[in-house]
Amino acid sequence: MRFIEGDLRANPGARFAILAARWNPRVTDALVEGARKAFLDNGIAPEAVDVIRVPGAWELPLAAARLGAAGSHVAIVALGCVVRGDTRHYEHVADRCAEGLMRVALDFRVPVLNGVLAAERFEDAEARAGGSHGNKGEEAALAAIEMHNLLEKLP
Repeated sequence: MRFIEGDLRANPGARFAILAARWNPRVTDALVEGARKAFLDNGIAPEAVDVIRVPGAWELPLAAARLGAAGSHVAIVALGCVVRGDTRHYEHVADRCAEGLMRVALDFRVPVLNGVLAAERFEDAEARAGGSHGNKGEEAALAAIEMHNLLEKLP
C-alpha cells in the first residue's frame, strides 16, 4: 500500500499569492500577517509571496481567477471577513465567494485556500484572526504549502 501526502516544503522558485479583502481591516490585516508569517517561518522567501488586496470578499473569486489563469502561482490563499448583519447579504457574499474560489481551484487546477471568515459576530472573527481560536490566515498558508507539495507528488 502506498501513502502519498504533502509536507511543508516548497519547490525552489515556487510563488504563492495572498489575495485579501480590505473590508473589515482589523480582521483581514491580522489574517494577512498570519499568512505572511507562516510562509516565512516555512522557508518561503518574502519575494516569493505576492500580496494582492481587493475591496471585499465578493471580489476575491474574480481576482483569484485572473491569478489562476496567469499560472504564476503554485497556490492562492484567499482571505477575508464577512460578518452576519440584519440582511441576507451575508449569505450571498460568503456562500458565493466560497463557491467561486472552489471553481477557480478546479478550473485552473491550482490550490485556492479559503481563509474567508464567515462569522456571526465581529468578536467571533477576531477570535479566528490571531485570537483565542488561532489565525486562519496562518492555517490557510500552511495548507497552501502542503497542497503545492502534494500536487507535485501526484500523477
